[in-house]
Amino acid sequence: MKNARVGILISGRGSNMASLVEASKQPDCPYEVVLVVSNVTDAPGLDFARAQGIPTWAQSHIGMKRAEFDELVDAQLREANVEFVALAGYMRLLSPGFVQKWAGRMINIHPSLLPAYKGLDTHQRVIDAGEKTHGCSVHIVTEALDDGEIIAQAEVPVLPGDDADILAARVLVEEHKLYPQALAKLVSGR
Repeated sequence: MKNARVGILISGRGSNMASLVEASKQPDCPYEVVLVVSNVTDAPGLDFARAQGIPTWAQSHIGMKRAEFDELVDAQLREANVEFVALAGYMRLLSPGFVQKWAGRMINIHPSLLPAYKGLDTHQRVIDAGEKTHGCSVHIVTEALDDGEIIAQAEVPVLPGDDADILAARVLVEEHKLYPQALAKLVSGR
C-alpha cells in the first residue's frame, strides 16, 4: 500500500511539524508529508518545510471569515491529494464545515492530558492547580475544542521549581515522540 498523503497546518515555528517530517523519512513510516499550510505568511516552520522540499501554502486569515479562509485551505489540501490532516501548532479554531469534511482524518496535538486543561495556557494552569503530572495528547479533531477521541498520550512529572516554560519544554520533548507514532497509527488504520 502506498504511503498516506498528509497535509500539516501550522501557525508558528513548526517543531511538531518537523518531528512528523523527520519521522516520515524512516523506511517503515506509513505516511508522507505532501503539503504544509500556514495562516501566518512568515511562520518559521514554512522555511523548514521548504528546505525539506515540501510544498507550502501560506495566506493570512486576517480580514476573512473563518469558513471563507477554511475553504481556501481545503482547496489546497484537495489539490495536493491530501488524505489526512495534522494540526501542528495551528492556532485557529476551524469552521464546522471544514471539520466535517475531514472527519476522522484530522488530528491535533494538545499540551495536556485531555480531557483536562483544554484550550490555552495549559502549563501554567497545571502548575497553578498543583498537579503532579502533565503531558500531551493526540486526538481526533471535532467541532468542539480539544474534545475528540484520544489516540495517544504521554505523561511527564511536574517537578518542584517548574515554571510554565520549563514544564512546556519537558512536554514538548514528549510531543515530538508521540505525534509521529499517533499519526502512523491513524493512517495505518485507513
